[in-house]
Amino acid sequence: MTSEEGPVDQDVPEGGGPRQEPAPISWEALAAELAATRELAQDRGEEDPTAWDAVAAELAARVADQPVETPEPPPLPPVPEPAAADPAPPQDPTPADVRVGEPAPGGPVADQPELLDPEELQGGLEALLFVMDDPVDEETLATALRCPVPQVRTGLAALAEDYDRRRSGLQLRRVGEAWRLYTREEHAPVVERYLVDGQRSRLTQAALETLAVIAYRQPVTRARVSAIRGVGVDGVMRTLLTRGLVHEVGSDPDSGGGLYATTPLFLERLGLASLAELPELAPFLPETAAMLDEHPDS
Repeated sequence: MTSEEGPVDQDVPEGGGPRQEPAPISWEALAAELAATRELAQDRGEEDPTAWDAVAAELAARVADQPVETPEPPPLPPVPEPAAADPAPPQDPTPADVRVGEPAPGGPVADQPELLDPEELQGGLEALLFVMDDPVDEETLATALRCPVPQVRTGLAALAEDYDRRRSGLQLRRVGEAWRLYTREEHAPVVERYLVDGQRSRLTQAALETLAVIAYRQPVTRARVSAIRGVGVDGVMRTLLTRGLVHEVGSDPDSGGGLYATTPLFLERLGLASLAELPELAPFLPETAAMLDEHPDS
């Protein structure tokens, strides 16, 4: 920097030693020095633009040689370390999480329907359809066979197709949402002839005697009828039940056996309006003397 006394030399240590590093520039001190220099020039009336050029050059040289004092940025606050996440507690599996056939955590393997062999499936379907009195749906068959419903549906369709292909006497039909076995329509005359001729055939002597006991002692148990006749009546009772002449009307409170009575068809076949029109039984009973002669020990 220049002044009236001339250029100002840099401080050089005595003895020609090494030059000391200049102190950093203070921008506040520099601004104060400039303001003082300008005021001094104005007071003397010596304000000259060229003089300020010399001042600017001197400042540029000093700024290039000396480090600029810059404020240090404030230290950043320490970043907190993320807290370790707590392990999620184990959750009990819901039914939607447990797949069929896979072991549930802490539990047994879920029950799963298994695919059956085609022959085993066909045999099981035929057996179930044979014993069912009413049409049966696919879900019931699948539950009984313990196999998937789609396999049952496929097996029923294959079974019906097999019956039709070999013109079997049976026919598998779908009734609504259920299935049932029927006799084939072309064999209806054979079935009708058997049923009609069987109904028209005469009853045996044993069947007539059993029917008479039931008619006069109804309601009566099968064991009581056997005791009166002195022989077993199981086969004869099945015949009378099949013909629709007798039917079960309850159970005996003492023995628990079934109680049987005649049906309206029995009255129709005999031409009776009610059981009160049955003939008196006394005229048909043997006399006491004749019974004693035939059975002296009774």
